[in-house]
Amino acid sequence: MFGRILRPQGSLRAVSSLTKSASALPKSQIRGLHRVPQLTHDAYFKKNGVPELLSPEGFDFAWTQYQTLLVDKLNLLTQDTVDADAKPGELLIKYSKRPEMASVFNYASMAHNNHFFFNCLAPTQTTIPEKFAKDINDTCSSIESLKLDFLATANAMFGPGFVWLAKNLEREGLLNIFCTYNAGSPYPAAHSRRQPVDMSTHNPDAPLGNQFAGSMGAHAQNQKNLAPGALDVQPILCVNTWEHVWMMDYGIGGKAEYLERWWDRINWEVVYDNYNAVSAPKNRNPINRHRSLGML
Repeated sequence: MFGRILRPQGSLRAVSSLTKSASALPKSQIRGLHRVPQLTHDAYFKKNGVPELLSPEGFDFAWTQYQTLLVDKLNLLTQDTVDADAKPGELLIKYSKRPEMASVFNYASMAHNNHFFFNCLAPTQTTIPEKFAKDINDTCSSIESLKLDFLATANAMFGPGFVWLAKNLEREGLLNIFCTYNAGSPYPAAHSRRQPVDMSTHNPDAPLGNQFAGSMGAHAQNQKNLAPGALDVQPILCVNTWEHVWMMDYGIGGKAEYLERWWDRINWEVVYDNYNAVSAPKNRNPINRHRSLGML
């Protein structure tokens, strides 16, 4: 697989130049407090990549360089403001319905989502905790059924984004699978920016359950009429389907192989911790959930 690694081209150089230019600023000019967080297996991944999933070069590109770019841009957008020390999870909720703050939302949400994805990876295949496996079997019929549905959903996405596994906080034990496109957020408090569909195939008048497509540009007019979201869910796992994560190692047609290998590198202990971290509906404030991830 890793023999197919592509030589980084213009996009990689662009990321490198942006991050270098930001880091070259005098410290007195960089007041933002956002930092690239530590992953569960940070030191191992930086040296070895994610075995049988991402090469060291692929990991460096998709995590170290890309996350650095997101954090640097977020610092530049928020320095010398009241948001300078706000966590990405706070910012994405704060600005989810503010079209004029789309840039802050996008960088904050991507920083959060990308961290969520990488923090749920393990160097080797892990075992699903017995209690969690039982809950999966109860709600999804089997672990294999969950895998098939999850990977089919991710493979069907036509465009970059994330596929989430979430705990339903209104119906205890129920798990939900859903997509967010681009920098869309999975949190109910940022429901107007969930972006669960390919935005190019919907118009402002197309209803999607209890919401409308989009929240920016021509679609923003609809948002004032929408509730934050009728379904209270909390994400516990996600896969990143942005092309820059998998194309370097798997080539232009390698998405399905990437997803299959990703399933075998899920850190189920972290996912189970996320699953147990919340219960409904006592605490509906998403800012107080998943603080262990560091981004909230």
